[in-house]
Amino acid sequence: MGDGAPSLYAWAGEMPAIEHLTAIFYGRVAQDTTLAPLFRDMPPEHPRHVAQFVAEVFGGPKAYTARGGHAEMIRHHLGRHLTETQRRRWATLLMDCADEAGLPSDPEFRAALIGYIEWGSRIAVVTSQQDVPGPDDASMPSWNWGPPGGPYRG
Repeated sequence: MGDGAPSLYAWAGEMPAIEHLTAIFYGRVAQDTTLAPLFRDMPPEHPRHVAQFVAEVFGGPKAYTARGGHAEMIRHHLGRHLTETQRRRWATLLMDCADEAGLPSDPEFRAALIGYIEWGSRIAVVTSQQDVPGPDDASMPSWNWGPPGGPYRG
């Protein structure tokens, strides 16, 4: 998509659609034998916080930056020692839930979505292996439709 294209946030359906996605997803996570142990102590507001993060990354309101931004998200993964099996299940389940939530199914949007899910989940695995304090500052990623130079602009 060229200049003037809507943000991924707008294309997805804005905050109601992203909150719907995370509500479905975390409802399914609680029943998933691979993922449920990771989220056993998840606070009830977790799906909303993740929705705020994804919304901001996709060009929506900066609500997660007000909570601490990308550095805060990284801190949530430190020391959790996530595995590739868990990452792959997380990514697959999230894409299944995108279908269930009715997110746009056009190839361009889904390519951007899966690209972000793959990138973000792999960052989570890498940072989860660290047993040291997280960064004090890490700019929020900004994901787009995939302009020249790649979709990540942080």
